[in-house]
Amino acid sequence: MSIADFFDSGFQKRNQDHFAAIVRVAMSDGVITDDEKAFLDRLARKLVISEGDYKEILKDYKSHPINPPTSYDRRLERLYDLARMVYADHELGDDQTAMLERLGIGLGFSPVNITYIVDKALKLVHAGVDEDNFIDEIKNMNR
Repeated sequence: MSIADFFDSGFQKRNQDHFAAIVRVAMSDGVITDDEKAFLDRLARKLVISEGDYKEILKDYKSHPINPPTSYDRRLERLYDLARMVYADHELGDDQTAMLERLGIGLGFSPVNITYIVDKALKLVHAGVDEDNFIDEIKNMNR
């Protein structure tokens, strides 16, 4: 195995785990709506998830760990993706918010302020903020 293969497989595994976390949010209410499916399809392309891996993750999404990124910006990018998934069907349920809070803690956010961070993240996504502005707004919360 070449060093390039090692990095490619590690990168792909992180993408699959991230995708599985988002599927977990989508499945928190027991169904994947058409809007959620469209978002998952776009995200799978963005994360370079193969069709076979996509189907396997849908079947067994709970077996994938939540691998928190080491970079704060990367955590915010993942939180942005997860928050967008919660709002994909334009309905916010208590189960979805609770799942997003658990995933946020898994991503490395502090349990002390996760409710506040998730609330702010959902409000920003609901307002249609893009990823760059989302990251800036969340970073500026703490100043």
